[in-house]
Amino acid sequence: MLLTTVNPAAPISRRSVEAEGFEALYAEHFLFVWRCLRGLGVANAQLDDAAQDVFVTLHRRLHTFEQVVSMRSWIFGIVRRVAYRYRRTAQRKPSAASEEGEAQAVEAGPQEHLQDAQAARFVDAFVQTLDHRKREVFVLGMLEGLSVPEIAEALEVPLNTAYTRLRRARAEFRTALSGRLESP
Repeated sequence: MLLTTVNPAAPISRRSVEAEGFEALYAEHFLFVWRCLRGLGVANAQLDDAAQDVFVTLHRRLHTFEQVVSMRSWIFGIVRRVAYRYRRTAQRKPSAASEEGEAQAVEAGPQEHLQDAQAARFVDAFVQTLDHRKREVFVLGMLEGLSVPEIAEALEVPLNTAYTRLRRARAEFRTALSGRLESP
């Protein structure tokens, strides 16, 4: 089967998935799924398996998708449940590799790459300190760039609740960042 090209300007609906194939849906949303899983606390060693679980579930449940919500919001609902399951399993069975070991696995390159890697580790560590409600909003709003109405839709919460959670998560991020900048 050939992978079809995806027009990023055209939203993918169930009808277009049937016409273009599941591969187009996968191609358009894979990076979003992977970043969200990582942001929601799935260990680096389990990201590929978790992403596969998301797309298996998506493929199995695609016939239930309705245009009431956006495809991205619907997919995030699946991502959220898969991430929860992987975090719960990780709490029951601690892995041999610690989070610190995973953070050190990033290869150091030129100065820019090193700074980018340090910033990414800082953001990853910060996201892990948030409670799950603020984490979801922070990942969707600050890292994925969704609007607050889209976040509220994806999380199935009132709009004001999404705004409040995002505001509080941003405040915590500013505090963490200022603490990091003040330390040598």
